[in-house]
Amino acid sequence: MDLTLTKDDKAIAARAKTFAETVLFPLEQECEENDGLPTQARKALIRQVQESKLGGYNHEKDVGGQGFNVLQQIVCHEELAKATGCLWSSVWRPAVPLRSGTKQQIDTYLRPSCAGDRRSAYAITEPGAGSDASAVASTAVKRGGNYVINGEKWFVTGANLADFFLVHVHMDGDVKKPTLFLVEADQKGVEVKRVPKFTHNAYFTHAEILFKNVECTPSQMLGEPGQGLDLTKEWFIETRLEIASRCLGAAIRAAEAANAYASERVQFGKQIRDFQAVEAMLADMAVEIMATKAMLYRVGWEVSQGIDAKLVHARASAVKLQASEMVGRVTDKALQVLGGRGYMRENPVERLWREMRVERIWEGTSEIQRVIIGGQIKKRGMGVYTGWV
Repeated sequence: MDLTLTKDDKAIAARAKTFAETVLFPLEQECEENDGLPTQARKALIRQVQESKLGGYNHEKDVGGQGFNVLQQIVCHEELAKATGCLWSSVWRPAVPLRSGTKQQIDTYLRPSCAGDRRSAYAITEPGAGSDASAVASTAVKRGGNYVINGEKWFVTGANLADFFLVHVHMDGDVKKPTLFLVEADQKGVEVKRVPKFTHNAYFTHAEILFKNVECTPSQMLGEPGQGLDLTKEWFIETRLEIASRCLGAAIRAAEAANAYASERVQFGKQIRDFQAVEAMLADMAVEIMATKAMLYRVGWEVSQGIDAKLVHARASAVKLQASEMVGRVTDKALQVLGGRGYMRENPVERLWREMRVERIWEGTSEIQRVIIGGQIKKRGMGVYTGWV
């Protein structure tokens, strides 16, 4: 089995690294100080992403994407995710369920999203529905030839950037009929209820959105009635690998910053890296990153080779769990090495430490990942994780 990155893989990683360091890093402080970027700065950034030929990298070229395979998506996002302020999200990845749309939906939503002319946000979580998607109370009721949506969605990530939403509802209130609708942000009845403040200062918001008697045509239904949860699960699998890539990139940047500082900082007449306690922290960070990278790249390679979808689901949960827990430990150690300087918000390590905490929560908490992993072991045996494809 050859896990050596190809020439194309390395070129993609290098392009993403250059974009992160020359375009995104210089915007970090502005994003931190303003809790996001002003409108003009966002518009300028969109143009830069379009020029970079990185936007829509998770979709095929025939719909306007970059056609990166899963491993290439991982190495790309790993580099972009070294930027704080969630600025990595400026390089758009249109929601994977859009691939399942009709030709009209692909032309109306997916192609423009890959081009950067449109942007979506996923609306699934509710006040009473988080890890348990069956608890969703939002409904779509058929009225005449159309459907009327009512409900309240929380934590709609990227709501301030989106001009349409993928809204997860239960058809006629039936939990056996989860369904997705493509709802325009400016449709009558769509209201922003509140934009809460969160721990991080990010490029995007996590708004609370109300859908009050929002009338949708049949052409706005994505897939079939009852297919919504399956489509959402496809998105969860992809986004869990994305999160793992992001955690890896953040951990690497934090560890590199701590390593550099350990050589620069002199106390008691010697570099602090020469103290065993600091040296041990650097060693632990390196090993954790190495283990996670090997795990993530292996799974990315397997998915790119077309392994069984059930194995993808099982292993995506394992990688997301490992990476999100790892980055918490690494950024904490990195901050400790930097001492008081590491606790200053102007320091990228502080921002990474703060921003990465959510990775253990969204798109399936660490506890939910353990439930999934335990269930997979029960169904398929320990080999699903200890074996080798």
